[in-house]
Amino acid sequence: QVQLVESGGGLVQAGGSRRLSCVASGTIFSINDMDWYRQSPGKQRELVAASSSGGSTNYADSVKGRFTISRDNAKNTVYLQMNSLKPEDTAVYYCHAVVVVPAFGFRQYWGQGTQVTVSS
Repeated sequence: QVQLVESGGGLVQAGGSRRLSCVASGTIFSINDMDWYRQSPGKQRELVAASSSGGSTNYADSVKGRFTISRDNAKNTVYLQMNSLKPEDTAVYYCHAVVVVPAFGFRQYWGQGTQVTVSS
């Protein structure tokens, strides 16, 4: 019904920048939260940045001041601008969305993930 497709991952040097994008498509009435999570090998998936439909945002302490989440609601797209990247930011980054689907109500969806590797 709803698909989330991430893009923008890749290899970047420490101190560099990268912008991730996530587009939601399918049978969508509206989108509430759109968030970015990440998972490193051997670690649990963690919330990196969150955005609500009302415009509020929230960040993990480890990325505050370096990462910025933004949305283009007309395009059902969420972005994650990552600056001053560190090797410890290396992870698979996942897009997550809470979507209102006609006749089904609220549903959660995940993207397939995009790898970000930061070299030292």
